[in-house]
Amino acid sequence: MEAASTATGGVPRVFAVIRALSAVQAEGGRVTQLARAVGLTQATTHRLLQSLLAEGMVEQDERSKLYRLSMDFFALAAKAGNPGDLRSLCRPALLRLSASLGDSIFLLVRSGFDAVCLDRSEGPFPIRSFTGDIGGRVALGVGQGALAILAFLPEAEREEVIRFNLSRVREYGVFDEVYLRTEIERVRQLGYAGRNTGLLEGMAGVAVPILDREGRAVAALSVGTISARLNDDRLPTVVELLKREALAVGPRINPFDVTLRRPAQSLSSVRPDQAIQPAGGEQR
Repeated sequence: MEAASTATGGVPRVFAVIRALSAVQAEGGRVTQLARAVGLTQATTHRLLQSLLAEGMVEQDERSKLYRLSMDFFALAAKAGNPGDLRSLCRPALLRLSASLGDSIFLLVRSGFDAVCLDRSEGPFPIRSFTGDIGGRVALGVGQGALAILAFLPEAEREEVIRFNLSRVREYGVFDEVYLRTEIERVRQLGYAGRNTGLLEGMAGVAVPILDREGRAVAALSVGTISARLNDDRLPTVVELLKREALAVGPRINPFDVTLRRPAQSLSSVRPDQAIQPAGGEQR
């Protein structure tokens, strides 16, 4: 019983060390530094680190002697992951929004310099969109969903995307760098992108970013509808509903979800019977 008690008592200490290592993963940590962080003696901290080292969960740089969580640790986390991928995670939100608003709802996910339509729920109004059907893609910055993602990327990534995509978005005829940067700043201030860009005649939309636990924009929820249905009176309600769903989804996103790295691969496994049915009608 004493041995079992000792072993159980060591578990919180092990996880305390793991958490301390995660906080210094970029630069690595020394025994003294980690011991202070977890409130243990250097001897105890060193013993725990050696145990994690033996299990392959921690690695130590031969020159600097700094400790870091190992690739095996992250591989294990990725393998366990979250049983729900982003598309499955967001599907109930798309259904709720489509039923509540009576409009078409899109889930867009970032893919490099593009945004890919990962899912959509059809409303009763015929609309046109930049991405078209599921699997369609558009340059980040074009359309409300792609603009919402771009606006909330980390600054360095955002600048790289702008430099790469500027010539692409110019093809739509109304974009230049000043306009694009002005729109990005506007989206960051408002927390959403919308309404009528003028690029698709008679169409309007609004989108909010989906932020992961690190505050990074990985996806967007977007409403696409006819211009008359997104007036000044209705806009705040639409934005509020979108933000509520995005805030609920964000903290639940699995950072190891393959969808975030290879959305096209996840779409290839979608069966026809998994597609979302339109609100109050047949599948389009």
